[in-house]
Amino acid sequence: MRDIFGEIFENQPSDPMRAARRGMQVPLRARFYREAAVGEAAEGFAVLLDHKGVRTPGRNNLAAPERALAEAIAAEWAAQQDTIDPAKMPLTRLANVIIDAVTAAPGPVADEVESYLRSDLLCYRAEAPEALVARQAEQWDPILGWARETLGARFVLAQGVVHVAQPEAAVAAARRLIPRAAPWRLGALNSATTLTGSALIALALSAGRLDAEAAWAAANVDEDWNMATWGRDELALERRAFRFAEFKAAALVLERLR
Repeated sequence: MRDIFGEIFENQPSDPMRAARRGMQVPLRARFYREAAVGEAAEGFAVLLDHKGVRTPGRNNLAAPERALAEAIAAEWAAQQDTIDPAKMPLTRLANVIIDAVTAAPGPVADEVESYLRSDLLCYRAEAPEALVARQAEQWDPILGWARETLGARFVLAQGVVHVAQPEAAVAAARRLIPRAAPWRLGALNSATTLTGSALIALALSAGRLDAEAAWAAANVDEDWNMATWGRDELALERRAFRFAEFKAAALVLERLR
């Protein structure tokens, strides 16, 4: 294996679009392979470039536990043109994080998801205007109802941004769905949580209660209402498209490993 594969993703900004807006140059390597494919490996199914294995930035094998996931990662490599742009490879980036970081230390990753349960987006409601209040209830109440009826987790709602302490019983009930012993599912769940601001949305997605489109719509109720009221923000939409690609990568992992 050649370490150049992992080096492509080293020192890449976590948000390439933000880097571009600040005028930073994100160096891209020229494409150096003809084909991307998948082969069996000790870790499951490895991504191969011209029949050679790929390394992550941490010098681990780039391999997925399920063939369809490995094929989706390989498809990102196959789609690259003259240069290799990590910003256009969200599933590869997620796989790198899972393999290099989550597998080695799942505890802090699971703890971060749990921390979102204590201040979940769905529990903080607008006081006004009435249309936004109604839209939040329409999108968020069914997810809270699922958590209450399926998990036995009864979360407390608040208006505004003043912190409300959630019952420990509710947090404990929802926490049981965090897959601490499954690094790929855990890494994808963590990514979905941080991208949406809601562990409850991410858990509902992981459990199959929501699909990716519905989960993303629920996560963006406030932003959608603001743009419908005040007009489109092109920079915000550009960043949102980048984040949605990240989210879809996490959703794919959760779907394939459900």
